[in-house]
Amino acid sequence: MIDELLHRLYQRISKHDTHYRKALEPGLKLAMTIRHLASGDRYASMKFDFRVPHNTISVCVREVCQAIIDEYKDECIQCPVTVAEWRAIATEFERRWNVPHACGALDGKLIACRRPRKSGSLYFNYKGFFSLVLLGLVDADYKFLWIDIGGQGHMSDAQIFNASELKECLEDNSIGFPAPDTLPNDDTPTPYFILGDDAFGLRTFLMKPYAQRQMTKEQRVFNYRLSRGRRIVKNAFGILAQRWQILLTTMQHDPTTIAVIVQACVILHNLMRMRYPAVQNKDIDVDANANHQVIPGAWRVTAHMHDVDYTTGNNRDAQAAKNQREYLTKYFNSEAGSVPWQDRMI
Repeated sequence: MIDELLHRLYQRISKHDTHYRKALEPGLKLAMTIRHLASGDRYASMKFDFRVPHNTISVCVREVCQAIIDEYKDECIQCPVTVAEWRAIATEFERRWNVPHACGALDGKLIACRRPRKSGSLYFNYKGFFSLVLLGLVDADYKFLWIDIGGQGHMSDAQIFNASELKECLEDNSIGFPAPDTLPNDDTPTPYFILGDDAFGLRTFLMKPYAQRQMTKEQRVFNYRLSRGRRIVKNAFGILAQRWQILLTTMQHDPTTIAVIVQACVILHNLMRMRYPAVQNKDIDVDANANHQVIPGAWRVTAHMHDVDYTTGNNRDAQAAKNQREYLTKYFNSEAGSVPWQDRMI
């Protein structure tokens, strides 16, 4: 992959060269950048290894990261825009993580940084340090479908998502999100959705777990089944940070440079997942009895569906989302939608 990077980035790196940096080979610039991203070493220590001044390294790293973005972004980070693409993601979530109709897992990661100049407390987060926020939507194979990087540390994941183009497109259905369809072994159309944690607002296109207070057994099963798919985004952040360990450090760059570096790391992460899919993970929790055959829709006869309140309130969207979550709860606890091991996992 290094040879390919060199070949494809040679022209993009070279066109930014000025003065002293023209004397540096593109391979050296790429080596310094990969070393910085993979280890988190500071420029002051790297200058002795590469015999390049630290201020030159700082410029080269940004140039190479920007070249990686320009060359690979359209290839490696592709948010689905057609029904077929979303359905393919949902099929993979159902096959691997037993969550039907899930079209991705959404969450945020704090990227620690030095306090930007004249920023006050804008980048100071609730955990007590300065940071930017990486918000990502991940598919069933730990690849990022969509990212938003640059949110200030004081902002919550929900704030960033609510102001994002992704939410706007989901609300006006301009992103090709699939129409409601039947769940496995069922005959009633149910909307497709993405998975989020309790920080997000409950919507028909975004399912989140029940609050952790006075839950019934059925609700605990729902939370487990939802979390089984939602943890994929946590795992993706873990793989990303372990491979590019600069994300584990307190980054000393300015916010614009941090955004460029983080975006380059995500692109390289996706590139590795695409080129070497078997490096990190194997299929797990495969059970031959999980796909048992039942009569479609028959589970509702014994699922106490009369407990689900289908009346509409003042906020129809919120009420519809609550009804959908309740329906999924009943489904996951029925013969049609259960998995053999769920009761022992709660």
